[in-house]
Parts: sequence; structure tokens; C-alpha cells
Amino acid sequence: MNIDEALKKSETELTVLNTDNGTDYNGLRECVECAFRSIQAAMFPSHVNPERKNIAENLRIASEKLQSAISKESTTMLISKLPAIRRVLWTDITAAYRGDPAAKNTDEIILSYPAFTAISAYRVAHELYIMGVPLVPRIITEYAHSLTGIDIHPGASIGEYFFIDHGTGVVIGETSTIGSRVKIYQNVTIGAKSFDVADDGSLVKGIKRHPDIGNDVVIYAGATILGGQTVILSLR
Repeated sequence: MNIDEALKKSETELTVLNTDNGTDYNGLRECVECAFRSIQAAMFPSHVNPERKNIAENLRIASEKLQSAISKESTTMLISKLPAIRRVLWTDITAAYRGDPAAKNTDEIILSYPAFTAISAYRVAHELYIMGVPLVPRIITEYAHSLTGIDIHPGASIGEYFFIDHGTGVVIGETSTIGSRVKIYQNVTIGAKSFDVADDGSLVKGIKRHPDIGNDVVIYAGATILGGQTVILSLR
């Protein structure tokens, strides 16, 4: 078989793999990632705005990109929440500055800390997640995961003043709850211990399977905390 014959054979035998609902998702991930970058630039235009667009222009780009992926109503709700999201992110930046003796100023945190990117993505994605928007929240957090090595599911519930130091290898599962003023170091897993299995052999979805972390807890490097019934509280 020569190359032309191989090309013809594969062209004949390959069929389009249809999505579950028949939607063409080509370009969705790129639009969502662009929207997130524009949202970051709108919230922190003096730090992560390489094209030097003004806030209004970044918001317009984010809105246009989001509306190609989600409804106009969900886009409007998210855009309206960005000032509140930035307020919470500033508590996270403050926690990093207070909690890391190596941090010289907050600009350093915004510009260079992987946790800032990962937590920013989580805060935005979580708002979409609780709206019930499919796919897009995971695309946002997995985009940050690919950049930082920090894997935060958008379904996790995380309080203010959250700091991840170093960050590489951190995993926070979907049904985790984390209180305020929590600090986590690298290679920490807040994960599931076991999974319920349905009659058809598939894993049961939508059940509590990740731990609860209380306020003012510090989780040091390499810790593995598992299970939906596990609760970690501060001794302070």
C-alpha cells in the first residue's frame, strides 16, 4: 500500500465522531481561554494586560468570546460579578503577601506566583459552575492547570484569604469545601478516598466525596487528605 492508497483508505473508513448533543465544539476552548485572559486583564489592567487595552475593551472582548460559548444571560451575570470576584482575589493576594516571607510586594504575587493564575481561574470558573454552565468552568480551570500545575475543580467551595505556596502538584476535588484563611503548600491532594459504583459499573456522580477544611488551617507539603467524611480543623 502506498501513501495515496493509505490516505484514501483512512478517509473512507474514518467517520465523524458526533458529540453527545450534536454540537460542534471546534474553537470553544480557544474562545474560553481568550475570554479568561481578557477578564484577567480587565481586573488587573496594570499587571496582566500585555496588549494594553483599557478595561472597557477587555470587558467587551471577554463578553463577545463568552457569548460564543454560553448564553447572553450567563455572560451578563458573570461580567456583573467581576468587581466582587476581584475583591475576593485581593484577599487571596493579601494572604500570599502576609503568608510568604519571600514576597516583597503584592505586584510580585500578581506577576509571578502561579497560585494567582490558578486561584483567579478558579474564582471566575466557580461563578459559572454555580450558575450551572456546562463545560466552560472546567476549560478555564484546566487552562490554569496546564499553566501552573495546580488543579482546582471549579465546583470546590473556597473561602477568602486563600493562599497556595509554591503550588506544583496541588489537587483540590469538586466537592471539597475550604474555609477562610487557609494556606496550602505544594503536592497537597484534597481528594476522594473511594467511589460508589452504579449497577452498570460506572461511578456514581454528584455525591460528597472530598474533605472539608475549616478556617485557619495550614496544610503542609505532600499531605494527602481523602474522603467525603473527613474534616480538618485548626487547633488555634
